[in-house]
Amino acid sequence: MHLILLSGGSGKRLWPLSNDSRSKQFLKLLPSDKKLNRPISMLQRTWQQLQRTNLSGSTVVSTSKSQIDMIYSQIGTSIPLVIEPCRRDTYPAIALASLYLYSVKNVTEDEIVVVMPVDAYVEDEFFQYVKNSEKILQHSNADLALIGINPTFPSEKYGYIVPSDVGKPEQDNNVQAVRCFKEKPTSGQAKQLISEGGLWNSGVFAFKLDYVLNRLKERGITLSYADLLQTYSHLPARSFDYEIVENTKNIAVVSYDGEWKDLGTWNTLTEEMDASIVGKGIMSSDCKNVHIINELDIPVSVLGLSDLIVAVSPDGILVSDKKESTRVKEIANQFENRPMYEERSWGWYRVLDFSKCNDKEVLTKRIGVIAGKHLSYQKHDLRSEVWTIIKGKGLFVLNGQILEVQEGDVLQIPAGALHGMKAITDLEFIEVQAGTELIEEDIVCIFMKWEDIEAHCKKFKMISQ
Repeated sequence: MHLILLSGGSGKRLWPLSNDSRSKQFLKLLPSDKKLNRPISMLQRTWQQLQRTNLSGSTVVSTSKSQIDMIYSQIGTSIPLVIEPCRRDTYPAIALASLYLYSVKNVTEDEIVVVMPVDAYVEDEFFQYVKNSEKILQHSNADLALIGINPTFPSEKYGYIVPSDVGKPEQDNNVQAVRCFKEKPTSGQAKQLISEGGLWNSGVFAFKLDYVLNRLKERGITLSYADLLQTYSHLPARSFDYEIVENTKNIAVVSYDGEWKDLGTWNTLTEEMDASIVGKGIMSSDCKNVHIINELDIPVSVLGLSDLIVAVSPDGILVSDKKESTRVKEIANQFENRPMYEERSWGWYRVLDFSKCNDKEVLTKRIGVIAGKHLSYQKHDLRSEVWTIIKGKGLFVLNGQILEVQEGDVLQIPAGALHGMKAITDLEFIEVQAGTELIEEDIVCIFMKWEDIEAHCKKFKMISQ
């Protein structure tokens, strides 16, 4: 059995902490086990569960380019990633990952593939249901197998699975045939579906690989991963639920009675946090059901209020009644600024300031590099940079020369100069970029391991002498 873990999202639902590069699954706000003694993200929690249930070895992650560094930073670089060339929706993402399994990993057409979201908040028991998806498909002879959740209220956010024989499941694995599937109904429709025995869709889909491959063939798509990468934008930007599940007649479902939660709003996420204040903050003793999450170095105070979320990040400040926090997406869509904070595989950076005068732009960042990690060897044609070391020690390379640097050192990087940095200890520096156009396209990376950079510098020095 092979598992496709979907890691996507535009980062609007938990604004201002989430953004286009740091979606909700990367926010380190959930309690961890006692060994780590620090908060973890939804991604890290799910990955730990996959490891405990022996599913991590057969897992690939479907994601976008902007999330690669974040994934590597949080769960390591050994997991295979299927990178979308552009953002579409879950149907194109699952199609691409399926072709990766078929034409790159040589998975046979009759093998079982299970798809699930990376941010599922469930107990370990749920993953036994995921494992059992293979048996469900075999015993029911269905094209798709789903895991349904017993609903607690008529939500418009979820898909609904309506079994054909309510209350008469098969004896083996509590399997039922599905009469219909309805994605995100109105409130009235949701009430009716629940009265008919409808279950919430957990977002887990199991199928034999050839089922999705045949749907692609019907569209005239060749079963080549490389070819689909080139034509990916031609696939319809629709969810797997709308494109495949609603149009599949032969579906089986098993109901799950354990804990399952969508942590997609500040209201639901804070229910699972074990600290009411994260970062610099204080609240009066008469505050009830208040959470302060502050990523800045300035203190936040709350006095005499209840049922409140205060979230502060470089991207903005949110003060909201918890029950109304679902509306944050309406506000976040009004801000189209660049992400002000990002995690990378080597550390993190935070934008401090940006200004523009005539034809010159100036961008100031605070950058942190983890001990032993290094920035890529790179150059820029449209800008110069000044780095001021404010914490730690590192090795700085500039045009073939390596220097040891520490707090207080100021490093000048002219336009066109090859440069990089390796942290000996945890390292922080202020970077000031100045140029005519400060864009990502002006970064020319030389992809080399640090050992190769050092060898390159030695060779450069010998040639210079």
